[in-house]
Amino acid sequence: MRPNLTPDVELAERLFGALRERTHDGVGITREAFGPGERIAHALVREEGERLGLEARTDHVGNLYLTLPGADRSAPAVLMGSHLDSVPRGGNFDGAAGVLAGLAAVAGMKRASFAPARDVTVMAIRAEEAGAWFPTSYPGSRGALGRLKPEELDVRRQDSGRSLAEHMRQEGFDPEAARAGKAVLGPHNVAAFLELHIEQGPVLDSDGIPVGIITGVPGSRRLRAARVVGRYDHSGATPRRYRHDAAIALAELAHRLDEEWARLDAAGREMVCTFCVLATTEEAGFTKIPGEARFQLDVRSVVPAYCDALFDALHAMIPEIEARRGVRVELGAETGSSPALMDKAIQDGLVRAATALGIAHKVMPSGGGHDAAAFAAAGVPAGMVFVRNQNGSHNPDEEMRMEDFARACAVVTTWAAGVAG
Repeated sequence: MRPNLTPDVELAERLFGALRERTHDGVGITREAFGPGERIAHALVREEGERLGLEARTDHVGNLYLTLPGADRSAPAVLMGSHLDSVPRGGNFDGAAGVLAGLAAVAGMKRASFAPARDVTVMAIRAEEAGAWFPTSYPGSRGALGRLKPEELDVRRQDSGRSLAEHMRQEGFDPEAARAGKAVLGPHNVAAFLELHIEQGPVLDSDGIPVGIITGVPGSRRLRAARVVGRYDHSGATPRRYRHDAAIALAELAHRLDEEWARLDAAGREMVCTFCVLATTEEAGFTKIPGEARFQLDVRSVVPAYCDALFDALHAMIPEIEARRGVRVELGAETGSSPALMDKAIQDGLVRAATALGIAHKVMPSGGGHDAAAFAAAGVPAGMVFVRNQNGSHNPDEEMRMEDFARACAVVTTWAAGVAG
């Protein structure tokens, strides 16, 4: 890094404090997708960008762009950013760290009188946490890329019952432009997209490493409405050999699949497997043998074949459990997503930056999904930097040390200056 080109971490720290103060819900942080909390956050960041003298604009789905102009305004831009919304009662750093890291980097460039050859833009993306509010993913980034499906605008928010389009329109945006496939970003005008994010898991913190450089965002195979059907019987009057216990059958299925995951993990097939829901129905009572049990399953990996291997095991064990337990397993419709590999040139550039700065780093896959995946899927070179965090994520206790954030911001600033010229 040039001696005088350093990120303005103090600016970011001040904005973290303002975001916490203005969007704290009494327990954690709530910044609703296309709602008041997200609106407050966008207004705060826009005000700071304009104070720095950056060009500010908003697109048809509400994404905010704060641009430091480059010498060649026609050259594809360098974008840095993430999202500003949150899950209900979440943490203050998930998403916001990426936006404020981009702002810290650009503020550092302004302070050092760094004149980029191309535009450098901080992007505050709408509704990355849409899954906590609407049954869809990445509507902000995919809307900017022209890849939001028309029917997705009609999905309804879980708390209000109103559609995504209605919420967009209420916030002053144009869902019909999104429905028509309008794109404001793509490979033609974005040279690279970089997203800094807290890790959300324990790997970096456990390893004592402050920064992660991401190889890819995982794909998934998911079951959202699976169930095991047995028979309701009297819990006192039915001997074991006559039972068709759906709960015990599901417990066996979960245990056996977990054992198979452990075997695959030991063989180096890196993935995660989560039974997000394991539950009997409301019909189950204290004196009843459960006749039905429901489950949701989420399997993720950067390598699709690893997800396939676990699902193959699932399909193999189901007939055995059905025969032994006298039940029927219905998996229902399967959903999923393809993995998004991060651009190798960006990964290498980030490694060089971290090495030159003497910052310890780990090359690793992401566990969760991020907007960078939407950019990669649209053909835009994308990369990610993780900052280690404490206490997990999507909870009020989420934490991040500012010294770790400063190290990651230094990597981002060095990389961006190199790419922007």
